[in-house]
Amino acid sequence: MTSADTAEQNALSFLSQLIERARKAGADAADAVAFDGASLSVSRRLGAREDLERSEASDTGLRVFVGKRQAMVSSTDRGDAAIGELVERAVAMARIAPEDAHCGLADPALLAHGAQPLDLLDTVEPDVDGLYERAAEAEDAARGVSGITNSEGAQASWSRSTVALATTGGFTGAYTGSRHGVAVSVLAGEGTDMVRDYEYAGARYESDLEGAAGLGLRAGERTVKRLNPRKVPTAQVPVVFDMRVAGGLLRHLSGAISGPAVARKTSFLKESLGQTIFAKGVNVVDDPHRKRGLASRPFDGEGVANKRLNIIEDGVLKTWLLDQASGHQLGLPSTGHASRGTSSPPSPGCTNLYLEAGQQSPAELMSDIKSGFYVIELMGMGVNPVTGDYSRGASGFWIENGEITYPVSELTIAGNLKAMYLNLTPANDLEFRHGTDSPTVRIEGMTVAGA
Repeated sequence: MTSADTAEQNALSFLSQLIERARKAGADAADAVAFDGASLSVSRRLGAREDLERSEASDTGLRVFVGKRQAMVSSTDRGDAAIGELVERAVAMARIAPEDAHCGLADPALLAHGAQPLDLLDTVEPDVDGLYERAAEAEDAARGVSGITNSEGAQASWSRSTVALATTGGFTGAYTGSRHGVAVSVLAGEGTDMVRDYEYAGARYESDLEGAAGLGLRAGERTVKRLNPRKVPTAQVPVVFDMRVAGGLLRHLSGAISGPAVARKTSFLKESLGQTIFAKGVNVVDDPHRKRGLASRPFDGEGVANKRLNIIEDGVLKTWLLDQASGHQLGLPSTGHASRGTSSPPSPGCTNLYLEAGQQSPAELMSDIKSGFYVIELMGMGVNPVTGDYSRGASGFWIENGEITYPVSELTIAGNLKAMYLNLTPANDLEFRHGTDSPTVRIEGMTVAGA
């Protein structure tokens, strides 16, 4: 038995005792979740070691039901006295909480059975010197690019976490995962003409992590290319979103099709289920069972079995994202998308969400653009989830005659997400790097507000 197996069994044993104590204290039903983790991170700047941080943490959340009333409490103390107080407080709070017709444990028929072999845990923990070496490789490569004048530093990290869940409805399950990361940010230019850029990468296994030197080189080259940005006049042109920022369009989508937003009618897509909202041929997938996926998990936050789902299929919206409560509110079963922490009830969330790659390369996607905008960075949160209106600060490069030419900055791009999705074309450069991933995409007819 591995140390991860032991940690999972210990967590499940603790949670099973916790929910049994809640029932004896007067709860009609209960579930409990535990998060146990360790992390190590280092930073380096201008060739010198800076921060070194290591942490280990345990957190427990207990949710109890008394009739159609629920309460949730959390604690980092697992001592017997603290747990006794936790149980008493949770039951007392539930008895005076307002009734919620939609709360409750997940439908037993939907619960997961059996483990999914997701290969999430790299059992090798890097040492401090190894992490500093990774950060050094990234920063040295970035600073070695001609034109780089300063550095915001490089970071390297490792973490391991165990998630365990038990319910009085008969579910118990746990899984453990690891993550390795590296990031670097550098500057070019002088005084008020300085520009910055960055790069980062994460992976479950150290062997899958992108080489730090190559990552740093790319960060340095991207930074230098942004020197001496120009202003452009306001125009309506095609906008190409670099793959680094295109994932944001998927996050807006997942928020709009989340069960609570649909039930409250606060989503611009609230009437769009079964309708064409993307161009024909476009597919968006959520896959919780991707091997070594950064957001993979064998079951959802309520113990419901999850599976690969086509959120968008051939341009058509096929499903909402539902947990037990929002599904009940809409008269639908949970889709296995419950996510949770320790201090609040579950709510829907995606796992490995991605836009499937298209047929054209990014160069081919831009080849017929006489004048357009290639976005590499977005600022601000100017997105209205009720109307879909979209307006964000942006910087990147101007496209002329199908070619990326000079850098531009201090622009605003605007449109409406409904029209943007319908006029979106994906390139073929999809990479699974972040948990929410998209290839480069082109969107027709957006307004670019400039000088």
